[in-house]
Amino acid sequence: MLRAATNSHLMRVHTVTCLLCALVASALAESELPPAAPKAQEPNKKEAALDHLLSERTSDSAMDAAVQEARDRGISDQTILEARFLYHVDRNEDDAIANMLPEFEKQAEHFKVEDSAIFSTKEDWLAVSEYVDAIASLKKGDKSGFKKHITEAFWLSPRQASAFAPHIDRMRLEEAMSQIHLDFETKLLALTDDQTVTLKNLIADHKAMIIHFWSPANHNCVDSLPDFAVTAKILSGQGIAMVSLVPNSTPEVLTEAKKAIEPLREKRLGAWLVDDSAHPLASQLRVQTLPTFVLISNEGRILFNGEPSDDALWESLKRIDSKIIRPQLHESGE
Repeated sequence: MLRAATNSHLMRVHTVTCLLCALVASALAESELPPAAPKAQEPNKKEAALDHLLSERTSDSAMDAAVQEARDRGISDQTILEARFLYHVDRNEDDAIANMLPEFEKQAEHFKVEDSAIFSTKEDWLAVSEYVDAIASLKKGDKSGFKKHITEAFWLSPRQASAFAPHIDRMRLEEAMSQIHLDFETKLLALTDDQTVTLKNLIADHKAMIIHFWSPANHNCVDSLPDFAVTAKILSGQGIAMVSLVPNSTPEVLTEAKKAIEPLREKRLGAWLVDDSAHPLASQLRVQTLPTFVLISNEGRILFNGEPSDDALWESLKRIDSKIIRPQLHESGE
């Protein structure tokens, strides 16, 4: 269980979007916050440094400055390690989390509850350590190591299961995708003119293909179309075939889809198609959320399956062509 903390500390911890969210909810339900200090009272410098450390999310350099400030104020290495971990979790930086493994292994021998800004039991802290070990194993492709450490993390702190689950789902998805060889003879119906086209014709002499699963009934998909337009234009110019596929082929959805893409049709953003209802690619590729990008090699192997914003997509594209540069996206999509 999380330790009772000041209002500001709990607010900062609550911003973590992946790990520890279950613990935060538990703490809010089970503990009472201490009364706020009078406004006239100047905050203790050490307390202010800790608050800054736990809340900093701007950049690596800003976090480094917060860490140095914390050290200067006498904040323990254990607390600093916890804060750095939260920083990388909040920014979805799995590589950085995996690289922290030696520090967590070293600190495990010296953990002190009284030095923790977050945990009230050693078991919860050790669960996070096992989680870091699991992420490191996942990065190395060590499936058995990942299973071992994620299981131990769950055993130590079952309330964090919702935080561990996405990584388990990702591993299972990658396993499933490794067994798929996409048939480029697959025929699909064009969204705008009712003509059929094969994936073979679409990938042609391209380096790879991205299938963009989307739906006009999904607000996230519609809101992200300007960003998709920027991405598709850049990748199309770098030898990546772009295919947008609507999984649901009901007349109402198709009508809305045609309206949604009308402003984009002149921008040459690839093919706009409708999934085959009898043998849907969405089912074959285990698409569960929208929008989803699936990156396919010109041999039919699945190189990536996930959210368009995932760093792993761009890492996979870089392996295809080191010259591919991730576009800077903004609200206008221009």
